[in-house]
Amino acid sequence: MTAPVLNPGKLLQLSGAYWQTFTLHAAVKLDLFTTIDQGAATATAVASGLGLEPRAAAMLLNALCAMDLLRKENNTYINTPMAATFLSKRSPRYIGFMIMHHHHLVESWSRLDESVRTGKAVEELRPASNEAQRESFLMGMFNIAMATAPSLVLTIDISRRKHLLDLGGGPGTYAIHFCKHNPGLRATIFDQHATRPFAEKTIARFNLDDTIEFKGGNFLEDPIPGSYDVVWLSHILHGDAPEDCDRIVQKAASALEPGGTLIIHDFILDNTRDRPLFPALFSLNMLVRTEGGQSYSEAEIMTLMTNAGIEKIKRTPYKGPMDSGIIMGIKPIHI
Repeated sequence: MTAPVLNPGKLLQLSGAYWQTFTLHAAVKLDLFTTIDQGAATATAVASGLGLEPRAAAMLLNALCAMDLLRKENNTYINTPMAATFLSKRSPRYIGFMIMHHHHLVESWSRLDESVRTGKAVEELRPASNEAQRESFLMGMFNIAMATAPSLVLTIDISRRKHLLDLGGGPGTYAIHFCKHNPGLRATIFDQHATRPFAEKTIARFNLDDTIEFKGGNFLEDPIPGSYDVVWLSHILHGDAPEDCDRIVQKAASALEPGGTLIIHDFILDNTRDRPLFPALFSLNMLVRTEGGQSYSEAEIMTLMTNAGIEKIKRTPYKGPMDSGIIMGIKPIHI
């Protein structure tokens, strides 16, 4: 059998993939897709409307056509369905804030080698430390959660539960959809004080002011007020070191009433830790940005839950975008 001929094409394509990334980032940052969504436009019209240099604008527009994000007809540019759906602010499914969050991570990722040498973050910038970054992060989380929450909540039966704690819930997108899907359920969001205005605005948008409340605090340092029969932790554990994750899960379990359900949603690695791709890459994202954060394997999350006294632990069949998964268990009733 003849061995395949090796060539560097795939490696060079991988190495230069950031060219497309930065082309997308520039277009979102300039709000180009929203401008075009208001009607087919020539390069001159787009440049004039956005204050761009005409020749450079045309080069960007043509590259976006080559990336299948725009379509060019008779020297006018039109959003493709993908761009119109996800990249125009006129669309309720806009994800531009998450793309800008990715853009804000670029400098840290460019120094990944430093983090690998030292094992430490090169630039630990929490979203709350910068207004633009905080907006991109919170709105990005909201956009992504809005896309997944409606279908995700259908996979979890908490119809008999009365009070849900959305721990580190940000704007409370999942709490909102759990309450919408389970009449009679009320919820409490516990997150940083700086998140309150955004969370309360989001809750009001869904007319759930009487159903969902926000309580401010640091779930690592502050006591968790109240008692709940279901606790939801979505994309929380990956931001912290194993010892802090142990504290978080212990505190979540302590806030549960006997017989209550603990549900953890995160990017979950296989137990070999070398698959799937996104959780493996996300571990590196946590390496460059946090002191100790990482993706965790199914076995590691289950061990955290077992150590907190949770029983009947199982992984559900749910598989979300970017290989997120759900592990849940019950706090036992001791007679």
